[in-house]
Amino acid sequence: MTAYDNLMAFQRDTEALAQIAGRLSWDQETMMPRGAADQRSDERAAMEAVLHQRRTDPRIGDWLAQVGQPEEPVAAAQVRHIRRSYERAARVPEKLASDIARLVSRAHVVWAEARADDDFAAFAPVLKEVVALRRAEGEALADGGDTYDALLDDYEPGAKAADLVEMFGALRPRLVALREAVLSKPPMPGLTGSFDEQGQMKLSRLLAKTFGYDMARGRVDKAVHPFSSGSGDDVRITTRTVPLEPFNCLYSTIHEVGHASYEQNIDPAYRLTPLGGGVSMGVHESQSRIFENQLGRSRAFCGWLYGQMRDTFGPDIGVSTEEDFYRAVNRVQNGYIRTEADELQYNLHVLLRFDLERALISGDLAVDDLETAWNDRFEADFGFAVDRPAHGVLQDVHWSAGLFGYFPTYSLGNVYAGCLYAALRKAVPDLDEGLARGDTSAATGWLRENLQRHGGLYSPRAVIERAAGQVPSEGPLLDYLEEKFSGLYGL
Repeated sequence: MTAYDNLMAFQRDTEALAQIAGRLSWDQETMMPRGAADQRSDERAAMEAVLHQRRTDPRIGDWLAQVGQPEEPVAAAQVRHIRRSYERAARVPEKLASDIARLVSRAHVVWAEARADDDFAAFAPVLKEVVALRRAEGEALADGGDTYDALLDDYEPGAKAADLVEMFGALRPRLVALREAVLSKPPMPGLTGSFDEQGQMKLSRLLAKTFGYDMARGRVDKAVHPFSSGSGDDVRITTRTVPLEPFNCLYSTIHEVGHASYEQNIDPAYRLTPLGGGVSMGVHESQSRIFENQLGRSRAFCGWLYGQMRDTFGPDIGVSTEEDFYRAVNRVQNGYIRTEADELQYNLHVLLRFDLERALISGDLAVDDLETAWNDRFEADFGFAVDRPAHGVLQDVHWSAGLFGYFPTYSLGNVYAGCLYAALRKAVPDLDEGLARGDTSAATGWLRENLQRHGGLYSPRAVIERAAGQVPSEGPLLDYLEEKFSGLYGL
């Protein structure tokens, strides 16, 4: 075997173990008994220790030195990813990596209980520990550079906070102006009645299949915070049900199917290699958001979904026409929860978190002051006060999981989705005709061919540029939002 063969064989085993570690997290979110939390914490820490040992194995350095830089594009991309992972892992002490894995497993349980009890003070002590360890990890990775950028690089390789600040700064004024104009108009109709869990989950699974999710290689379960996990032939999603708010379940499902379809549609030749997963969280989010919003909330698709809702729950759902249903799906209203926010206001929720978590990592904001800072910023941005911690600082799972640097990829994904949708509309001029029949194949096929199948072959920006035919910018997203909501609200 050549050095490259040895390197890839070793990497495949590492990737397989990482998938097993991910399954432990999936189980913790969906089926694990509450009493198993401490044991699961030790299990995850042990897996992380094994993975860290493999990722820093000195043989990787020897193989990389022998391989050099291959000319063949796929091999070159594999080596690029492995070298980057090896160099980053080598900067983080094994004990720190294991301690973080053990801590976030415990922190998740504390967060879930604090959220249920509306008690930020109960979560604050463990959050301080998480911030301290992740800051230490960021400092090790940064090696004298910017600590937050080093953490951001885990989720969006090559991205810099300064560039995102500039992009988000360009987003904000037009979003705020459009939001104010829309909220000055009479409110849109909404659904009424109670929508049973069985019906929601039945329709959820239908929507998953409608958007191309292969149920033979996946499953749909329930979780407090919907998510997607896995890759290749085992990609699982979760959703949640709320009796009076069926859109919460349905659009969470479509969103997670966007993530899952990306993973399922990557070239099978890349399975259990560095190219076998989504290249970044921003690109991943572009898929979930274009599925959920530009496709799932379109006028054409809402016409089809309206019929499915009536078939599932009966004709009395609070709206009596396809147009009113479309308006209900896309209505803009004040709300606390990021995951339930309309697409017009969603990015304002993300920008709040982006600014706060940068301040936490830099030390400019203490955990003890986080709840007050959140509430003050929220009221300034949205014009009304947070009523309780579960609707504010405790609503998201990310910080309990140590995912600092993750939040900005949500808005970056929206920007990417705007660019992709503009290209998709040009490439598939009869897109709406299929969506009106509940046929998403033209759109999902275009995304599979132009982006998803490549996995990690190209850099995040490069794969978006190749698919969209332009350098990513906020302009297409803002143009799409202004056109859509101006039409909906008669601006």
